[in-house]
Amino acid sequence: MERYRMKTDAFTSGLLMWVERLGLLLVTGATFVSLSHELMRIWATGTVGLGDLLQLFLYLEVFSMINSYFGSGKIPMRYPIYIAMVALARYLLLDLKELTDQHMLSIAFSILILALAVLVMRFGHTKFPYGDVPYGDKHE
Repeated sequence: MERYRMKTDAFTSGLLMWVERLGLLLVTGATFVSLSHELMRIWATGTVGLGDLLQLFLYLEVFSMINSYFGSGKIPMRYPIYIAMVALARYLLLDLKELTDQHMLSIAFSILILALAVLVMRFGHTKFPYGDVPYGDKHE
């Protein structure tokens, strides 16, 4: 029974790994297509605004996050937070005229909270480092 369970666990783990990699390849392809469309739009209009630069930065952050995963097998939690911060900043800049004062302050406060979260994570990782735990290691 234990041998069957080990084979099933190994098969399931391998299958999930391939599904995860396929998903990341799809995200990479979709990000590349979106980046291409954005660059063609910028080329067609002949202008680059701050919103365009922030959008390009978002694409680069996604590529960086995917590259980090393929390099180490892990995604640092900072990357999605960086992406969220840039997305909120872009939203704030592009919709500035339609936003109320309270809405602008809440978005700015959200960015501040995300920045503090990154600071806390970086501090915690430096002061309280953790060793690598192998994926298959179970403490029963």
